[in-house]
Amino acid sequence: MARVRRNKSYKLTNVYDRRSRDLPFNVEVAEVEVDNPLALDPGEKIVAVRSVRSDPLGRLHAHHQIDEAQYRGGRAFQSDWERAERGPQAMDPTREYVDGARTREPVTESQRQAVLRLNRVERELGTDGAALVHDVLVLGLTMDQIGQRRAVRTQRWNDYFARRFRECLDRLALIYGFATETGTQRTEQRK
Repeated sequence: MARVRRNKSYKLTNVYDRRSRDLPFNVEVAEVEVDNPLALDPGEKIVAVRSVRSDPLGRLHAHHQIDEAQYRGGRAFQSDWERAERGPQAMDPTREYVDGARTREPVTESQRQAVLRLNRVERELGTDGAALVHDVLVLGLTMDQIGQRRAVRTQRWNDYFARRFRECLDRLALIYGFATETGTQRTEQRK
């Protein structure tokens, strides 16, 4: 019986390349550089894949439509919103039953600071800007969905909302300290 010859035209990939090659059907991903958790030297980076399907801010950053300062300002806003949010909470069955009355948990200092920063953001952005930032960063709406909610469905309005959202991200970057006033002035002069 003759020996089967192997095809030698295949190419070996890097042994440390652990990115998935077979992604699900409806996936939207972007490659990002992150700190290597297994690194021996500090500052070593690896390439990871993150999902941007339900993350409008991540999608804009992955497609280079916003810069790093705008991205970090938006993430800081999301972090403050999550910290300050005190919505409905599930009942804890391990706690002792006391006539159905629940005591309120005290507001922590980090929650108080987050609320103060969010109040400043709302003053700086104005009512319309704060609502736009909330719709995109908290609710995860697209510009088209925002236009539908406000009963304006033309492309011109979508472009306006996108431009206004980038202006709000510039302001967030200033508020949270990821950009300086001179950096934004240079950007406006180039336009």
